[in-house]
Amino acid sequence: MTGVLTIVGLGPGDPRYLTPAASEALASATDIVGYGPYVDRVSERPGLRRHASDNRVELDRARFALDLAAKGAHVAVVSGGDPGVFAMAAAVFEAVENGDPSWRGLDIRVEPGITAMLAAAARVGAPLGGDFCAMSLSDNLKPWEVVASRLRAAVSADFVVALYNPISSARPWQLGAAFEIVSETRGPDTPIVLARAVGRPDERTRIVRLAEVEAAMADMSTLVIIGASTTRLIERPDSATPYVYTPRFYGVRP
Repeated sequence: MTGVLTIVGLGPGDPRYLTPAASEALASATDIVGYGPYVDRVSERPGLRRHASDNRVELDRARFALDLAAKGAHVAVVSGGDPGVFAMAAAVFEAVENGDPSWRGLDIRVEPGITAMLAAAARVGAPLGGDFCAMSLSDNLKPWEVVASRLRAAVSADFVVALYNPISSARPWQLGAAFEIVSETRGPDTPIVLARAVGRPDERTRIVRLAEVEAAMADMSTLVIIGASTTRLIERPDSATPYVYTPRFYGVRP
């Protein structure tokens, strides 16, 4: 087969965070496939075909892109952040595993991007400086019972936790339930970072205590970072936003 399929991470939004390798993949593509707002982030140019679709049709989108590549197109499947983190890379490989056997012979590449938790952490300091994990609060593809069990285990193990897909109009209660789970183990002064739309014009970042955080402070564009027991705030002069960091040492300084 002569086609190529590259799954491209567009980063958190600011074009400066798009990697050179990702830019090269977009420049060489004949077709761009992705969720509409991500497709819109790729500049139009002569000869480039753009195929936008809804957010909840990942497997259909993946199959469409694979079929294009099988017919000889150079396809870029675009994702925000990193395509391997709760995004299109897994959907493409799921389609390959369960689809047309000829797709396994395609040249499929993944170009990483800066994922939301890294962009959010960089805004406030180094909250991911110790052990951490990432979870999606969405129960579209897994039961809420599994989400809650994993969150409880992560908090009990004293990981910093980055929450993707924290809340939506269809799931208005789950983030509040997640904070209740966290409160079972973490103290009321635990730092919570709410970083919305990092790298975009409507960016907003807040740092609040667990005792004061509310689900209404977040939306689907928000990345939530829940501090560990060791996560610290460094107060700054003149009411500047404090730095947040999690030391690399645990308990006793080496």
